Amino acid sequence: MAYNLLKGKKGIIFGALDSNSIAWKVAEQAYEEGAVFTLSNTPTALRFGQLDELAAKCNAEIIAADATNVADLSNVFEKSMEVLGGKVDFVLHSIGMSLNVRKKRVYNDLDYNFLNKTLDISAISFHKMLQVAFKMDAINSWGSVVALSYIAAQRTLYGYNDMADAKSLLESIARSFGYIYGRERKIRVNTISQSPTMTTAGSGVKGMGGLMDFTERMSPLGNASSEECANYCITLFSDLSKKVTMQNLYHDGGFSNMGMSLRAMKMYNKSLGEDLDIE
Repeated sequence: MAYNLLKGKKGIIFGALDSNSIAWKVAEQAYEEGAVFTLSNTPTALRFGQLDELAAKCNAEIIAADATNVADLSNVFEKSMEVLGGKVDFVLHSIGMSLNVRKKRVYNDLDYNFLNKTLDISAISFHKMLQVAFKMDAINSWGSVVALSYIAAQRTLYGYNDMADAKSLLESIARSFGYIYGRERKIRVNTISQSPTMTTAGSGVKGMGGLMDFTERMSPLGNASSEECANYCITLFSDLSKKVTMQNLYHDGGFSNMGMSLRAMKMYNKSLGEDLDIE
């Protein structure tokens, strides 16, 4: 059911690749809620993804860009304002990649060239995006910028590797730039710390299936799906959240506040061959 939460709003969605992408779900929901927007991803991603299908479904124009390249980002904002007929109201940053994870380099044996790429793609691109938009005055007052993060920015999770460092930096950028953008333009900047989600990128994380089972057992509400994350993004793009900024917002079914759940403890005891009566 649509509520017209984004009726009359314009935006840019970075990072949609295929139907497993959270950004893809955000685009579908934004369209349903009345928004018009452009889509952007790298030329390589556009060749391997199915973004043309999403663009046709949402009546959106695709603007190819390397999010680590300032000139490319400037082109995205400039062309988006031309296509959409003015400044935008919302931006989604759904971008992340680690060559160390892909190449199975463990955290105590990182390739530092790979690390630099991880940070540039997954976090510094967010700063570049915000800085370009700020200098171009490309976002309307009371607009909203959202980036997708993960709890590994605060806690160590096996296998997440240098992406944890990138997410920590991403959240810091949201706070620092959020202060400036709020103070000077009345624009809000937030991150969403989503449950582990079997996106195309998420499926490359070592032990993802086991992690998702664990967090499902630990979370009183269960893992949040990509569709549910998209709905949360829509509320942050809407005028219903005009005074929410500089926040890292957990969207994880309560996992972030759990120590040990009954379901997880029962499974742990079962693995030990014990049958303890737990209240």
